[in-house]
Amino acid sequence: MDVTIYEVAQRAGVSIATVSRTLRGTGPVASKTREKVLKAVEELNFTPSRLGVSLAEGRHAANGIVFPNLSGPYYTEVLLGYEEVASELGRSVLILSTTGRTRVRDLVKDLAGRVDGLLIFGHTAPDDVIAELIQVGMPLVFVSREPLAGADTLRAENTASARLLAEHLALHGYERFAFLGAPLVTGDDVDERWQGVRSVLGAAIEAVPTGHYTVDDGYQAALRLLRSGDRPRAIICSDDEVALGALLAAEELGLAVPDDVAVTGWDDIMAARHARPALTTIRQPMRELGARAARALDELITAARSTPNHLTLTTELVIRASCGHHPQEEPR
Repeated sequence: MDVTIYEVAQRAGVSIATVSRTLRGTGPVASKTREKVLKAVEELNFTPSRLGVSLAEGRHAANGIVFPNLSGPYYTEVLLGYEEVASELGRSVLILSTTGRTRVRDLVKDLAGRVDGLLIFGHTAPDDVIAELIQVGMPLVFVSREPLAGADTLRAENTASARLLAEHLALHGYERFAFLGAPLVTGDDVDERWQGVRSVLGAAIEAVPTGHYTVDDGYQAALRLLRSGDRPRAIICSDDEVALGALLAAEELGLAVPDDVAVTGWDDIMAARHARPALTTIRQPMRELGARAARALDELITAARSTPNHLTLTTELVIRASCGHHPQEEPR
């Protein structure tokens, strides 16, 4: 493993800020102190990282957020929850949206050098950058990612809720299903949802990619699926936006929901309850995810704790009209 700026400071018997000033020439350093730092650098064969040196220079009273994009109600709700708490704590928020951007690796490292800690969504940042961030001691909180050593992780429960949803649909007597979702990344939220429904439905369900988690992508994928000769009886969607697209596709093709095809979503965004038919979905606490992430990051930044936490928030099956009526379970 590469030597860190913290190890140089320990070897030289100085603070990491002193190491930073010595290497960058940004402030006065006594000659004997400079000699100790340079000797430690040589003995440890330390190669200065711009990221590590930047982090050693002090507090910025700002947090950074790395999201794939900020379109759609899910990201908006998470961000609102985060910003409300960050504002209470007196911290500003710098946001990096990576969709369509080149040099994401450099952009993430540049942002890390300008903030006290980072919230990173899922697998948005490259793994080698994450490894470097952890190595230099950057306070990190990940939302919607599997537990990761050296950082906080925070997510909503997926697998058990997906099984519950699949079991509910099976009670209706449906025999052929499709899981309509974006390309799956092992360990992310959508992958966990897919694994959950597949564990119940087995060979009766197929995965259908959409490209992105959007209404338009859900609409286009559902059109192709519902026009096929062997269309599914129920479509389980990766999120509510994809499900809303599926409802539009069914309407365009003259199919009644749920009589001809049942549709379910995930998240319980506001549009889910106002859709016609109202959307059966899994409710997850999106704003709470953001709020808890902000508090967790503040605890790491202020050293209120040093041990990473891995927290999973509870989700809830919300049964509405889009999946069909079952006498044992009334819609909400």
